[in-house]
Amino acid sequence: MMVTVLLVDDQAMIRAGLVGILAGAAKVRVVAEAADGAEGVRLARRLRPDAVLMDLRMPVLDGVEATRRIRAEPELAGTRVLVLTTFDEDRDVMAALRAGADGFLSKGAEPEELLSALISVADGDVALSRKAARALVRRVSTEPALPAPDAVLLDRIAQLTARERDIVVAVALGKDNRAIAADLSISPFTVKTHLNRAMAKLDARDRAQIVVLVYRAGLVTAH
Repeated sequence: MMVTVLLVDDQAMIRAGLVGILAGAAKVRVVAEAADGAEGVRLARRLRPDAVLMDLRMPVLDGVEATRRIRAEPELAGTRVLVLTTFDEDRDVMAALRAGADGFLSKGAEPEELLSALISVADGDVALSRKAARALVRRVSTEPALPAPDAVLLDRIAQLTARERDIVVAVALGKDNRAIAADLSISPFTVKTHLNRAMAKLDARDRAQIVVLVYRAGLVTAH
């Protein structure tokens, strides 16, 4: 499968570096570049890429609003948004999550991690690296508007089987399906099956939302 990617970043040098990294990948092809969120949305509508690699802080239209607009387009339902962020500096991570970002990757990620994340997120699978998961948990823990677990969330957590609970905790710790499968001595396909069931029970769209819900429920901590 060839994954088509749209790069959205206002810094030309960053885009050039990303193009250089992705140019040699056999399964990833950059189809266009955008220097701001508004241009990114227009190109996404026209090209319908498999994945958008989105910066958060840009002129004209920031990455949060660009993500929100892409998520609102029915014809872009198959386009996934992978946010590239510094985490320690960006205050918009939670806003991007609420806007519908499908995953987060640190700007300090290795090229192999970037390639793997793009392929995985386009396939609807792993969209959160271990470092990104830890950083997201830290960000969630300091979010002043984050509500305490309510009866609905606690009831959904209670509906999880022991295996599903183990898997969502592992996801919140940033482990991918292969690592979880190795830890639990089951196949990656079985992990994905359990994870899909858990996501349905939790009403979670993706792994980033699982991090938030699992943290709110007290199953993982920021430390």
